[in-house]
Amino acid sequence: MANQTTATDGFVLNQTMMRIKDPALSLDFYQQVLGMTLYQRVDFAEMSFSLYFLGYPSNHPGERLPSEPAERSRFTFQQSALLELTHNWGTEADENFEGYHDGNIEPRGFGHIGITVPDVDGACQRFEELGVEFVKRPNDGSMKGLAFIKDPDGYWIEILNADAITSLIGERGALSH
Repeated sequence: MANQTTATDGFVLNQTMMRIKDPALSLDFYQQVLGMTLYQRVDFAEMSFSLYFLGYPSNHPGERLPSEPAERSRFTFQQSALLELTHNWGTEADENFEGYHDGNIEPRGFGHIGITVPDVDGACQRFEELGVEFVKRPNDGSMKGLAFIKDPDGYWIEILNADAITSLIGERGALSH
């Protein structure tokens, strides 16, 4: 990569955080539907919240999740591209809690996370069978071959394939660098 400074050697994009209403629903979705592994759960009782760090161990071949808590924590915070789910205790049972802003309605902000899969159509067929809500199916709209689904909190998740998105950009966009 050009123009990188050595002052940032060792920097890692470790996590993206999203607030969730109900950890049982969200953990089931991210583990069972998207196949992620729970790397670490951290409870902050004095502040009434919990953090859940999820990711794909296949991104780190040859490395195993340590069982000893301090080593597992150190390992977790050395990984790249983890998802941090933050649960503020009590939201799951609060009938008046309407949920968090997903960033895709006004005012817009956060948009989505993206999951690369080997086969978008196959993944979407499985999501359909599991009753996952779609924002966009692979053949909808002008950007064919990618999909958007929603998690239990309404956050959007792009489902894409590296080869297909590269072709789509080549056809409809402009690759740079």
